Amino acid sequence: MNLYQPMPMRVERVINETSDLTLKSFELTFENKTDQKAFFEKYNPGQFCQFSVFGKGEAPFGIASAAWEGPFVRFTVQNVGSLTQTIHNLQPGDLVGVRGPLGNGFPLDKLKGRNLVIIGGGCAFSTLYALTKHIMYKEHRKDYGQLTIVYGARNSGLCLYKADIESWYDRSDMVIHQAIDVPEEGWDHHVGYVPDVVKKVAPAPKNTSAIVCGPPIMTKFTLPILSELGFPPKEIYTSLEKRMKCGVGKCGRCNIGSKYVCKDGPVFTLAELNDLPQDI
Repeated sequence: MNLYQPMPMRVERVINETSDLTLKSFELTFENKTDQKAFFEKYNPGQFCQFSVFGKGEAPFGIASAAWEGPFVRFTVQNVGSLTQTIHNLQPGDLVGVRGPLGNGFPLDKLKGRNLVIIGGGCAFSTLYALTKHIMYKEHRKDYGQLTIVYGARNSGLCLYKADIESWYDRSDMVIHQAIDVPEEGWDHHVGYVPDVVKKVAPAPKNTSAIVCGPPIMTKFTLPILSELGFPPKEIYTSLEKRMKCGVGKCGRCNIGSKYVCKDGPVFTLAELNDLPQDI
């Protein structure tokens, strides 16, 4: 594969995820079966792609789908600028470009046999959603222990993947803790910020790995709480999906010391982060 050449993909489906329409999911299908095969041979939950609109530009987005869901790739995009506005205007049938999958993703083999605490906030929950979907697949579920999900958003209208998450409450092999920042009428889950919810539910660290992905401020205050609960740094994973440009370790925009977020990450353990320059 030419890492600099986008694969042509077609918008198959557009889903409005939030009440204010600032977050949409796009399911893209491959124009070329060879590209499709190469993509899924390499894909690992936690990886990202460079999503391009021809003539407008490209930007990195985490992959929000599991391979078993079908021959498509899902991205959840927040409308925050000119390129994302262009993406939000896409309709089924439109042609776009994708480079990837890129980065390392979550260490699925290392996580086998362990309980998992998955902690996410806002639109950064997308790659955690892909990880959860991967684990829930009937052929994968036996490889992992108890699954605990902590997911927060500013308000209930901004919660992603509502129908799926609602169905998770009925599963005996999962514990779900949803939270919003301030009280709302009819909301019967947690109220408060994600770090506070993590501290309240206090997941046990024995034979457990924690995976965190969210806004930088959420991550900043969640990691110390996990450490206080007894999680060793090597069993706390987080994603640094930021500052990336080329996606393949050439432009140098995302380096932290000797590491490149796009190539060596975006997933790092807290132990790895503790050894890096503190400029993240």
